[in-house]
Amino acid sequence: MHGTIESAAKLDALRERATTLPLEQFDPGDPELFRTDTFWPYFDRLRREDPVHYCKDSMFGPYWSVTRYNDIMEIETNHSVFSSASSLGGITIRDIDPDLRRESFISMDPPRHAAQRKTVAPMFTPTHLDNLALNIRKRSAECLDNLPVGQVFDWVDRVSIELTTQMLAVLFDFPWEDRRKLTRWSDIATTIPGPDGLVATEDERQAELAECAGYFARLWKERIAQPPKSDLLSMMAHGEATRDMDAKNFLGNLVLLIVGGNDTTRNTMSGSLLALSQHPEQYRKLRENPALLDSFVPEVIRWQTPLAHMRRTALTDFEFRGKQIRKGDKVVMWYVSGNRDEEAIERPYDFIIDRARPRTHLSFGFGIHRCVGLRLAELQLKIIWEEILRRFDHIEVVGEPKRVYSSFVKGLEELPVKIEA
Repeated sequence: MHGTIESAAKLDALRERATTLPLEQFDPGDPELFRTDTFWPYFDRLRREDPVHYCKDSMFGPYWSVTRYNDIMEIETNHSVFSSASSLGGITIRDIDPDLRRESFISMDPPRHAAQRKTVAPMFTPTHLDNLALNIRKRSAECLDNLPVGQVFDWVDRVSIELTTQMLAVLFDFPWEDRRKLTRWSDIATTIPGPDGLVATEDERQAELAECAGYFARLWKERIAQPPKSDLLSMMAHGEATRDMDAKNFLGNLVLLIVGGNDTTRNTMSGSLLALSQHPEQYRKLRENPALLDSFVPEVIRWQTPLAHMRRTALTDFEFRGKQIRKGDKVVMWYVSGNRDEEAIERPYDFIIDRARPRTHLSFGFGIHRCVGLRLAELQLKIIWEEILRRFDHIEVVGEPKRVYSSFVKGLEELPVKIEA
């Protein structure tokens, strides 16, 4: 079914089902709800009626859903009870075969987490970001200047993917001519295998990830033989906490950095244009006052929520908001729901580019696992829109977006647009 454009009546029926379906039958993690963009009323009802909800049966097995902003923050910061460890299942709703699980610093608990995260943190210091900004602006300008004017084209491919992939290649000092491999590996890392997916089977998915590991292993050997440099691979190759990683930990951290640097920025870049298209009065406001970019950027990141959830596993029996969570239970923190929580965010369903407190959102996580590259993501988004506003009076979305079949990555696969001549 995914890959088709549904009729308005069918989409309305999917949304309407959320008001009549018994709560015990709710499965908010169904990727089809995200592909069709019909999940919103399910989370609205859960926040109102059952904010800590148990789904007994789904394609991902049983799981708890935590849907309110403040409850998510409480789970996120309670590491003694709720674990990110890959050995228990990691950070996504989908369980991976234990033999295929790979550690990364986001899927580690304290104290090991901090040492590996600290290795790559220098990439995202203010001084380093100032240096990267020059590169980002140059590449953004080149990308925009090469877009066709007066013709329909896919914004996701020509702008969002191209710019984020270029950025990843810079961060890793990755061979430029092969940079689209990074996009492919990022998509493969998060895809759900199936007849309509990027790969048909889990074996095919693992084969492509093995190709990724082999390619980076060659680059790793080169970095070890060279003096330390300022790219992510060199930082890990020479870092005390990361230079002796086993093969699974190595690939785990690579995938984390690729997906973190690719999916989140790319989907917010696409989502920003879609949001402005859906809210023309906000687009007009931004054109008239580009200084609003400082609040527009975090508002777009909240609005899009490029990763819909993070998952934890209970280390012990624990009562939470009157519900009995058992040791080993899967607990899913729905960022996409927390970012629409009326109790935490004023008028959360309104897209307001001059919002008073735009950084009140969960899109980057919270606590020790908060996205290490969040400032870079914001910087990329701000610069691309500075350059867009300098060049184009209006970019029009001319067709329906195609959304990713995933309840983890909340993104757009295609967005047809036209730049007015």
